Amino acid sequence: MEQLLSSRIVILLLLVLLLGLSAESVVVPNQFYQIASKGHVAAADSIILNPRFEDGLNNWSGKGCKIEVHESMGDGRIIPQSGKFFASATERTEKWNGIEQEITGRVQQHVAYEVVALVRIYSDYITSAGVEVTLWVQEQDLREEYIAIANSQATDKDWVQLQGEFLLNSSPSRAVIYLEGPPPGTDILINSLFVMHAEKNPTSSRPVSKNVPFGVNIIENSDLDDATAGWFPLGNCALSVQTGSPHVLPPMASDSLGPYKPLSGRYIMVTNRSDSWMGPAQMITEKLQLYLTYQVSAWVRIGAGATEPQILNVALSVDGQWVNGGEVESNDDKWHEIGGSFRIEKQASNVMVYVQGPASGVDLMVAGLHIFPVNRKARFKYLKQQTDKIRKRDIILKFSGSENSNILGNLVKVAQTQNSFPLGSCITRTSMDNEEFLKFFIKNFNWAVFENEMKWSWTEPQEGKFDYREADELVDWCKNHNIEIRGHCIFWEMEYAVQSWVRSLNESGLRTAVQNHLTDLLTRYKGMFKHYDVNNEMLHGSFYKDRLGKDIRANIFKTANQLDPSANLFVNDYHIEDGIDIRSTPEKYIQQILDLQEQGAPVGGIGIQGHIDVPVGSIVSSALNKLGTLGLPIWFTELDVSSANEYIRADDLEVMLREAYAHPAVEGVILWGFWELYMSRKYAHLVNADGKINLAGKRFLALKREWLSHARGTINQQGEFRFRGFQGTYNIEVISSSKIVNRTFIVDKGDLPLILSIAL
Repeated sequence: MEQLLSSRIVILLLLVLLLGLSAESVVVPNQFYQIASKGHVAAADSIILNPRFEDGLNNWSGKGCKIEVHESMGDGRIIPQSGKFFASATERTEKWNGIEQEITGRVQQHVAYEVVALVRIYSDYITSAGVEVTLWVQEQDLREEYIAIANSQATDKDWVQLQGEFLLNSSPSRAVIYLEGPPPGTDILINSLFVMHAEKNPTSSRPVSKNVPFGVNIIENSDLDDATAGWFPLGNCALSVQTGSPHVLPPMASDSLGPYKPLSGRYIMVTNRSDSWMGPAQMITEKLQLYLTYQVSAWVRIGAGATEPQILNVALSVDGQWVNGGEVESNDDKWHEIGGSFRIEKQASNVMVYVQGPASGVDLMVAGLHIFPVNRKARFKYLKQQTDKIRKRDIILKFSGSENSNILGNLVKVAQTQNSFPLGSCITRTSMDNEEFLKFFIKNFNWAVFENEMKWSWTEPQEGKFDYREADELVDWCKNHNIEIRGHCIFWEMEYAVQSWVRSLNESGLRTAVQNHLTDLLTRYKGMFKHYDVNNEMLHGSFYKDRLGKDIRANIFKTANQLDPSANLFVNDYHIEDGIDIRSTPEKYIQQILDLQEQGAPVGGIGIQGHIDVPVGSIVSSALNKLGTLGLPIWFTELDVSSANEYIRADDLEVMLREAYAHPAVEGVILWGFWELYMSRKYAHLVNADGKINLAGKRFLALKREWLSHARGTINQQGEFRFRGFQGTYNIEVISSSKIVNRTFIVDKGDLPLILSIAL
């Protein structure tokens, strides 16, 4: 992957040559260069007093260190980027030492704040270090909380900008904001720090697309009827046309397009490739419409000479920004399907699509490349039909009355009060302080997962120093409100997520610590968690596997099952459902699960996180179909979609929820949050910071209403009333001339009609 990413700069230079662009007109991807851009901020707009140190150190203090104000440092080498002064935090002996200001009484609850700071470091030993803005809050009950607001890598060469946002759910007794981060002995320099009311997101406008050619391929000469017309080689490779590729559309494209003419069987052979990014390309700038969801589909194959698996990638260069249109891995001479998607939300000057990936010297073959806008409404119509088959059941209500009563023709009103399909969200201890958050949660969800409070790094941040207080509080709250809970997560394979004391253990010490954590956690909460994500993201990380051997993964599952047999044990990973990550394809996920089961691991469920950008129903459904062959329950465990435009966000969320609800293997969906600034992804929220339900939230609620059944009619001559309804809880009202009778009943999952006898 690194090889593909690093090739983007080369591609940009080629674009300059091919398109006659000036170097200044090419925007280099921000993975390579980060440019801070923030307009001038008036001090009066900030709740920070003396934000530019024009009044010396008034209102500022040192947090465990010494602070000073300067006009320049380093023999004039360091000067302010703005204003006349900057401050330094020196003689730091701990990471958390820095400059601070108390903002108690000036920061309000339920208000979104934006933080902007200009910082750099000064040291005789290092040239780069992470600098963080942190908010320390003490609640009225003296509970303490540290809120990470912003962080960035700072250097001793230039000022860099830190920018972030935060929201307080309660009015704290004290609040202090401060800078921290670099190693002891490194000075933190700060030119300015502003904390102001965050700008409200502008009202989204509904995207307007006219005469959308749904299903029409925008690739010119895709079937190669006219040799290579419309195509050009990216780099000094050679393109030729040969025959022998599949005549059928790739399955995911076929699912979107329906009946479609066969492919020609011709393909582009790419030879003389001297770098991984070389391949066939087309300019498609004028053929794209803003805000449309485009599906990408192609057959690809590699030639002889590869000594290891090769990544094949359909990529787009959008004004120099690399966009992943889908990728697949190949280690054989077979044709493979690539499926992906993308969306353009800002007008682009130049958009190029190209196919890349294999190592230099390995030939690349491409057939039937299709890029077409997806008709989501047509897909939704199909999904509604599937939902009716999968989630509904025929119900026969048989009524009986007293000997003298005549029930024929009595009016029957049936109203479903709750759908039993598991639908939940992640919560945090902090979010419990927001009463409006809790009201929304209780009304709309029946499952919960804790974002951080169950993680090992949270419950035992330092060896032997346990802290289950927040997890215990969340467990108690869920129990009191009849909310089922998932345990996330017992272990996490990504090394960055493993606390430092665990990383420092030798093999024997680590093995003991793993066993102790399993025993401590699962005996403490035995019977309380319905699910556990046992070892998170095993397709992407390998911390425990690398240090303790392959068997450790299966052993963790087996031990967890012994400690709490009632819990269903899940694997859990990301990018399973979107086609853009060769590390986590459905096929690789299936193989991992089979390997675990072969070693005796009691894998009880498949977790798909669902952090997705541009969902396409047929691609998501394809992954679900493949995983469904294992016969295990599938859950979307961390679902979120992100777009600054609320209409697009709502549409994307509807795609994912409908696909999940219409698929027989999916048994639950957990959102990774719903409240602004209490989600890990920006522009993914359903409820704004001020409590207003936005368009995405309204779409979510509309789907919940759609998935409640209602019926009305009269009792027939057989003393029956029949209807078809979703699984869940119902109220029934039977009205006669003399009385009204109310009853409650539950519709469980089942294929046969449910017959219920009701005495009136």
